[in-house]
Amino acid sequence: MADEDTATDRPRSTAAAVLGDLRAIDGALYAAVAATPTPTLDRALRRLSHAADHSKISFAVAAGLALVPGRPRRAALAGTGAVALASVAANLFGKRMVRRRRPDREQARVVVDRHVPMPQSASFPSGHTASAAAFATAVGVVLPAAAVPLGALAVAVGYSRVHTGVHYPGDVAAGAVLGLAAAAVSLAVVRLPPDRHSG
Repeated sequence: MADEDTATDRPRSTAAAVLGDLRAIDGALYAAVAATPTPTLDRALRRLSHAADHSKISFAVAAGLALVPGRPRRAALAGTGAVALASVAANLFGKRMVRRRRPDREQARVVVDRHVPMPQSASFPSGHTASAAAFATAVGVVLPAAAVPLGALAVAVGYSRVHTGVHYPGDVAAGAVLGLAAAAVSLAVVRLPPDRHSG
């Protein structure tokens, strides 16, 4: 019986060790960003992070697209649907299940010029990143011309959350994966009609 218990404990201890190593890497990456002086970028990334609150940028883009009939309007619908799904998944489920504490900006010495208000919610996953990635992916699939600029914007939003000190890189990576999943669901709901000009 003792041997069986030991065999059962080995996978658990290995998983715990791997998780601990990943957390250490995550913390080291966060500290490296905090320790890198970037005075030229600090203000711009702080403003971008703030502008992405409540998906304001995505909704503004969606409002513009919705004014144009056809694919742009369908892209806006798919994008806003993806944002809604990503936001619910990140904030109502992910954060409540994992309950990871926010980074300690003081300990990491994140310069004040980078600071945005520290959210009261849990750190994992990044809701800003989830919503930005969801919007960029859903809109980019329906409207390919928008894929690159919106994708670049989503990457910048995700990085800004680490740069301003409110998220670990792992939070952002998880948010991006969640955003891709939300976009896939939204696109499945908002099906594209067949292109009359094809074939």
